[in-house]
Amino acid sequence: MKKIICLVSLVGSLMLSSCGAFKSYVATYSVGLSSVESPADAKQQFGETKVVNFKDGEVNKYRYEDNYIEIVWYVSGKQFNFDLKNKSGHTLKINWDDISYVNCDGKTGRIMHSGVKYTDRNSSQPSSTVPKGASLSDILLPTDNVYFVSGQYGGWREKYLIPCVYNDAATREAEASKYVGKKMTIMMPIMIENVQNDYTFVFNIDELIKNSK
Repeated sequence: MKKIICLVSLVGSLMLSSCGAFKSYVATYSVGLSSVESPADAKQQFGETKVVNFKDGEVNKYRYEDNYIEIVWYVSGKQFNFDLKNKSGHTLKINWDDISYVNCDGKTGRIMHSGVKYTDRNSSQPSSTVPKGASLSDILLPTDNVYFVSGQYGGWREKYLIPCVYNDAATREAEASKYVGKKMTIMMPIMIENVQNDYTFVFNIDELIKNSK
């Protein structure tokens, strides 16, 4: 099992209310891709697998690759971004309804991807196909993290993957460290020649880097 570390800065700034601007207190974490679980027979059917960490400008990304797929992940504060390339020689199929997410508190939920309206986040999502040699760029956003705020300054909002914004410094100091050591997991089944191949990507919250003011 191979491991790779990726830093994710969860960036917060001034937040607005009907009374004006107020200061938020933000915790920043180091998040790593601790393991990738490929199908059980991967060594026989998929060949040797590998995970590579690389820098894209100022962004840390990580690539998983076997004989069938190559997938590059970038984890932002609120969503998982990925580029998937089909190396299999056959058409791949992603059933979005079958992808599941486990958050840092151990709660399992659904995901939505790019192009799905917030109002339709709990509805069935049509599958996507990736022809051989082609690529798909998309995002995974936990549906439980999407919510609506009513009122004049309301609208659709997205929560952070890891709670990181606090109203005061004391609460941040007391609460932020409890997330260190917890995990987030993406379970992504990929259909290849009508066979479901289950990939599991486990992201670990390694440490609290600093507390941003």
